[in-house]
Amino acid sequence: MQVALTPGKALAILPPMAKKPNSSSGRLSPLEVIWSALAAAFGVQSSKNRQRDFAHGKPMHFIAAGIILTALFVLGIASLVLWIVAPAAG
Repeated sequence: MQVALTPGKALAILPPMAKKPNSSSGRLSPLEVIWSALAAAFGVQSSKNRQRDFAHGKPMHFIAAGIILTALFVLGIASLVLWIVAPAAG
């Protein structure tokens, strides 16, 4: 994992393969799609990565990653609330 800190910009944590897509086919790896979806969800997606996603990624992959990550987030929050409230109910 690579951490980049530039003066005047936010801290960026980049996946190991964030510099370029797979050279053999020009497609993004599943890890790159997940990292891009997470970065976009938190609002820290760089314009360079966004341009890479539009140039080399398939929209359906990003839509699926977004739906899955949103579902995991909602289930995680619901589980946390149930875990916190459970002792009060018992």
